[in-house]
This record gives sequence, structure tokens and C-alpha cells, in this order.
Amino acid sequence: MNFWSNKNILITGGAGFLGSFVVEKLAQKRPRNIFVPRSKEYNLTNNNDVIKLYKDTRPDIVIHLAAGVGGIGYNQENPATLFYDNLMMGVQMMEQGRLARVKKFVALGTICAYPKFTTVPFKEDDLWNGYPEETNAPYGLAKKMMLVQSQAYRQQYGFNSIFLLPVNLYGPKDNFSPESSHVIPALIKKCVDAIENNEKEIVVWGSGKATREFLYVEDSAEAILMATEKYNKSEPVNIGAGFEISIKDLVNLIVKLTGFKGHIVWDRTKPDGQPRRMLDTTRAFEEFGFKARTRLEDGLKKTIEWYRDQSH
Repeated sequence: MNFWSNKNILITGGAGFLGSFVVEKLAQKRPRNIFVPRSKEYNLTNNNDVIKLYKDTRPDIVIHLAAGVGGIGYNQENPATLFYDNLMMGVQMMEQGRLARVKKFVALGTICAYPKFTTVPFKEDDLWNGYPEETNAPYGLAKKMMLVQSQAYRQQYGFNSIFLLPVNLYGPKDNFSPESSHVIPALIKKCVDAIENNEKEIVVWGSGKATREFLYVEDSAEAILMATEKYNKSEPVNIGAGFEISIKDLVNLIVKLTGFKGHIVWDRTKPDGQPRRMLDTTRAFEEFGFKARTRLEDGLKKTIEWYRDQSH
């Protein structure tokens, strides 16, 4: 507990999906103060707002989770916005953090930063071996610049910042909006809504052949706090569950768990996204002892239950 006592912790994005779980777990460790900025008070793409945020909160540690994100469709429609907003937030938060002499800066990257064709499982050393998958490259590259900045700042200023690469997250409180949700909440919504509306089929994007790895949101929050406490190097670290599942098998699992009895229509005119995704999670275990605990089926059950409670 003593690592956190007497520290002011600033968590950008702390009101978001992942952030709310990080804040909840951090509160149990009883730091002096947890500050969660709201976007209507501080626009993190605006440098003056970032400067004001540091003045107002005087943090010892910054956990930068704030990001503009969305699924494949959202990425295709908003590549410029996603690039600009994520780049500016990251660059300014880290630079002003350095000037404010914060003791540690924790930057969250994204699995979308990996090259489109990466040998599975993805190792951190593969990050620069090619261009990311086109549909989310602007977002992935904007977030990846925090890794470059983190390493440059450690080299030139001795600034203690770390860069974590979480895989696709899911869980209660996820974004279920049809316009911008990721695959698991989108599928859960389709199945549950179809059951309630007596619909006989659901339409799923792509061919179902692509594979993904999913990490339960609480496991990810745990990993972020463990890394904040114990990891102090600039090499990036994968945060994942260390398994892959095809979208087809995922759909079948969600269909089974929700009880949807209808027909699945695969819309092959829609993109699959990156062909395969699975992380090598060795470094996280070796450096700070993180291993995911929640089985996919258990996590999905909790997520489905939460969505059903919310939609009534």
C-alpha cells in the first residue's frame, strides 16, 4: 500500500469504460487524492487546458487513459479526428507532465499500433516491422507516438514514463452504441435486442475468419496499477490474455450465452480488419507479475448480464 500513500494521482479518461475500473481499484489503495478531469472542463487537445489541469491538480503520477476510440466503421469515417485528437492529447499531456515534474507518467497505447501482418503472438519487438491495418492506422500511429516520446524523454530528460499496449477490452459499462462500439458489445446488443424484438436473424460484419484476443476490463485495470507501481522502463509492454478466438467462434459463443435462436448472416462486403491478433504476454508477467485471471466465457456472462440490466 505504501507506494500509493501521500500521492496525488491524475487519471485522464477516468470516467470512461476502462478508467472507471482503474479509479475503483485505485481507491482501495488509498492514495492522497485521485483526480478525474471531465472533458467539458478540460479539453486535452488544447494546450492551455492541459497546462491548467496540471496547475489545478499538481499530480505525482499521471495515468493517461483518455482517447478518442471506436470500431472499424467509426475509424473509417473519422480517421483525421482520431489521428489529431489522440496525437495532441498524448504529446501535450506528456510534455506538460515533464514541465510539471511529475514522478511518473503511464501512457496507454493500443494493439492497433501493431503492423497489419505481425507474426502471432505479437511480441513488443515487432511494433516497427510494418504499417498498421489501414482502417485504424491513423488512430494506432497517433497512440504509438507516445512510445517514441516516452523513450526520447527518458533519454534526454530522465523522465520516468512507461507505455502499455492493452489488447481489445470488454466488460460491463462498455460502449454499446451501434455507431462506435467494438465487436463484443456490438454482438451482445444485436443478440439481446433480436431476442427481445423477436427478430429471426442478425447481420455480422466480415467473414468471421479474423481472430482476436480479448481482455476483461477488470484484469486490464489491475495490470495498469501493477505496472504503475513496479515497472520503470521505456520498453513497451503488452497487456493481454494470451489467447485468440475467431470472430466466428466468438459469435457462436455469444449466441449460446444470450440464447439467441435465429440465423446469422455474414456481410462479406464489410471489412474483417486485421487478419489475426494475439499478444505475447511474457514481458508483463516477468516485469511486474501480471497474468489475466478472467476466462472469456465468465467475462462475457457478466457483460451480457450488465447489458440486460441496463436495457430494461
